[in-house]
Amino acid sequence: MEERKAGASRRDFLKLAGTGAPAAVAAAALAPVSAEAEEATGSMLRETEHVRKYLESARF
Repeated sequence: MEERKAGASRRDFLKLAGTGAPAAVAAAALAPVSAEAEEATGSMLRETEHVRKYLESARF
């Protein structure tokens, strides 16, 4: 019979990797968000010649 090595086995590594990834995602999802999103003021489009021509052709 083969003697077992003292170090971690491949199976132990896969067990830890399988539980570590979801734990990291859960920790990131539960962490409070420190930066607030900026308020969108007005239109998100810049008033350029290209945009004006498109809006005129689309009749908006």
